[in-house]
Amino acid sequence: MGHLPGNSLVKRHNNCEPSQHTHKGDFAVEKNSQGPSSQERQEGSEGIPAPEGPANLIDTDYVIGQDNTQASPMGFNVDLHGKVFGISSLVVVFFVIITMALQEQVAPLFNATFGFLTSNMAWFFLLAANIFVLLSITLIFTPLGKVRIGGQDATPDFSYAGWFAMLFAAGMGIGLMYFGVSEPMDHFQSALGGVATENGARTDWAPLGGAEGDEAGAVALGMAATIFHWGLHPWGIYAVVALALALFSFNKGLPLTMRSIFYPILGERVWGWPGHLIDILAVFATLFGLATSLGLGAEQATNGLNDLFGIPNTNTTMVLLIMGITVIAMGSILLGVDKGVQRLSQLNMGLAFLLLAFVIIVGPTLMIATGFFQNLLGYLTNLPALSNPFGREDANFSQGWTAFYWAWWISWSPFVGMFIARVSRGRTVREFLIAVLLVPSLVSVLWMTSFGSAGIEQLLAGTFEGEADALFVMLAGLPLTEITSFIAIVLVIVFFITSSDSGSLVIDSITAGGKVDAPKPQRIFWAIIEGAIAIALLLGGGLAALQAAVISTGLPFTLVLLVACYAIVKGLMSEPRG
Repeated sequence: MGHLPGNSLVKRHNNCEPSQHTHKGDFAVEKNSQGPSSQERQEGSEGIPAPEGPANLIDTDYVIGQDNTQASPMGFNVDLHGKVFGISSLVVVFFVIITMALQEQVAPLFNATFGFLTSNMAWFFLLAANIFVLLSITLIFTPLGKVRIGGQDATPDFSYAGWFAMLFAAGMGIGLMYFGVSEPMDHFQSALGGVATENGARTDWAPLGGAEGDEAGAVALGMAATIFHWGLHPWGIYAVVALALALFSFNKGLPLTMRSIFYPILGERVWGWPGHLIDILAVFATLFGLATSLGLGAEQATNGLNDLFGIPNTNTTMVLLIMGITVIAMGSILLGVDKGVQRLSQLNMGLAFLLLAFVIIVGPTLMIATGFFQNLLGYLTNLPALSNPFGREDANFSQGWTAFYWAWWISWSPFVGMFIARVSRGRTVREFLIAVLLVPSLVSVLWMTSFGSAGIEQLLAGTFEGEADALFVMLAGLPLTEITSFIAIVLVIVFFITSSDSGSLVIDSITAGGKVDAPKPQRIFWAIIEGAIAIALLLGGGLAALQAAVISTGLPFTLVLLVACYAIVKGLMSEPRG
């Protein structure tokens, strides 16, 4: 796409001694205008464009894909980073086989793991997420916000509408459908029930201090707690990863993989085993984060199909559904990003908007309209208390809900971050952070207010059967139930496909040594693996297994993200600012 102009020389730092070999690890290094740079050598074949306009490339002898193995077994072309792909795929396949073979034995293990990590490490997840949000907000207001992703002269690859659609569909997806009705109701009920203690410790699930007997207070606190889990914090996590990846790939000329973020710390060692381990960790986190979402989506879609068509609500149905959707995702992969993912994302946004508009119009319209601003204010008012990592009395809420959510978002971050990075070239850092933080957060407030208000209104008049049913039970209380429930099922399934599709794209890029146009059979392999993990976890312990897998992979990856914060600041400070 872009190229590095021959007359744009990048100056060496004053403290760097000139020598025949460029000093590795400095951001600013001299580029000889004679002959191509390493970035230019990579540009044509690996799909990563060189910066446009003045840039500050990292000079490294590493060429994207240089450690890859290229072969054509059984007529299928493969182009893989042997160590990263080999270890990732072997460990994951082994995990799937063991979990499927020893379903009864692994279930208690998953439960124990989840309990131990949430009770002992909740403070760490909460503190880290606060750091990511504060860094993102700070960068918006500093001169570093003027840096343009892809170089000073880069232009955006997608329109605002297409960009927002892809940001939102990739980042929230199935979760909004699954928790949109059930979570506000859960928090409302637990807040209304107030505080319960046993042996001096709280046993209730109410957020903060609850709102015992105060219906209006419980609604406000329940909505604030829900929006907290879907607002600035998840998008702060995604923004950190996406910005770090975009900066080091499109501005610094490194491969589009997690290891590149560590270049300021590890230097050339990032191409060896330290880098391999970072990428392998990113693959595990992404796979298990996706598997959790696919498992939840399968559970909800199965409930919807049962309500609408009487299809049995069994594990067999869920397994068949995951298999069917994986096949559709493979078809989308074969079409590629521009055709497949973008079209599906836009279809999704259209359907989601239709369903949202329907609920606002025929649901409790006034309650939703006033609730949007009240809930936004309630969220901002309660934000300091909800995000406090220390001395929390509401242990069940902060550990069982918030710590799990933050681990889930963090495990999704390599996937969503890399996807956002790939579609955000040409935006300034300020434009990027405002869009990634605020637009999806505001849509989440509107979505949760609309679906949550409709659900709570019905809850006060009747009863609900269960979490996965909540969306369909709420829709059953509104007109045109069959049509809206069918749209909801299609939405869940399309969110499912975009998640699987985009996730496969990202995992394939990591395991192909940073190549973004590796052969498609590899991507199809990862789509199949994602489905297999979701099936294995569902059969080997259900939701508890999904949650345990997510929090286990999210914990080490949080450390990776904290390092990324340092790398972003160091990287941006060396960039030309427009």
